[in-house]
Amino acid sequence: MRKASILLAALGAVAGEASAQTSITLYGVVDTAVEYINHAASPPSINTATGQVTQQAGGNRFSMINSGGLSGSRWGLRGAEALGQGLSAVFTLESGFGPDDGRSLQGGRLFGRQAYVGLQHADYGALTFGRQYTPMFDVLANFTPLSYAPLYEPLTFLLGPAFRVDNTAKYTGTWGPVSARAYFSFGAGTPSLGAVPLAGGGIGETPGRFRDNSAYGASLTYASGRWGVTAIYDHWKPAIDAGNAANAKKAAAAVSYAVGPAKLVAGYRWADTRTSAGTTLLRDDLYWLGVNYNVAPALLLQFGYYYADVKVARVGPAAPPLDPKNPWQVSVNADYSLSKRTDVYLSLAYAKHSGLNFDAASTGISGGYALAQGSNGQLGMAVGIRHRF
Repeated sequence: MRKASILLAALGAVAGEASAQTSITLYGVVDTAVEYINHAASPPSINTATGQVTQQAGGNRFSMINSGGLSGSRWGLRGAEALGQGLSAVFTLESGFGPDDGRSLQGGRLFGRQAYVGLQHADYGALTFGRQYTPMFDVLANFTPLSYAPLYEPLTFLLGPAFRVDNTAKYTGTWGPVSARAYFSFGAGTPSLGAVPLAGGGIGETPGRFRDNSAYGASLTYASGRWGVTAIYDHWKPAIDAGNAANAKKAAAAVSYAVGPAKLVAGYRWADTRTSAGTTLLRDDLYWLGVNYNVAPALLLQFGYYYADVKVARVGPAAPPLDPKNPWQVSVNADYSLSKRTDVYLSLAYAKHSGLNFDAASTGISGGYALAQGSNGQLGMAVGIRHRF
């Protein structure tokens, strides 16, 4: 009996030690809203050879959104195991879904948002491998007016379609107020560049075609006290034709300043996308200004203004250049917390010279806000609820 008691005590001690060294967390967000937009239509038909864009007739649309208003709906698992001497093994598996119908997003992938594993050191940073966000996505979340609210912040235009990248090795390090990130993707896994499909579905990793759909970039950020400032560079090589990698380059700089209950942000993003032959598909500059203001502990107001200077735009490599008017957008969120985990919100946005979130053939964006024929602006509003667990 005594031997059994000793054995049970020993097993309990081992289990307790393992529990202390290993942690796994289940987390998630469920966010949905009912939305109204005007001048809505089906996506226009685009001839990438002639450059002809045919807009569709449309009207007002009432709907329940399928991704999220303030946050993309998701569930995930993250974990860490202490290996000793400040080193840990880490992983994240994160799945996006539409709360309106329960379907998986990101093309139906089980873990389409993130799926990676790696090592993290308390002093030297983390090295992770798998499907991950680019440094540009990671960093600008703290420098955009709506903190990446997916409903009415033009994220795809800001970041490009390859802000989640497959087959990626990524480094992240933090030293006091300074942080740095860098990554390389062997194949970004994005199927198209605007209206132009990519070779092999954008997967890359083809023998003899190392550059096809590869990507790399880095960021440097300083954040201390009231101030924050960052600079980022991103380079993606989408293969429009197998073995002929194009160049989609982006660079950005942004600043934030907190004063009392308010936070001010401003930023600039340069972008240049060209075919392997040097033909410019899209050359644009994006500017933004924003303010977050805590009216009360439970009430947050967010305001954002975005302006895109589209210098050159083509719908395909062989198409003539378009002559679009420069789009701009104003977005407003009012978010009221019912508890630490549940909030309700009202979102409003108006875009001029494009659909909401700069949805237009000239910008290469098709995000569900195509303008109806003969329209030159779009208004959207939504009321929603978000719960985090």
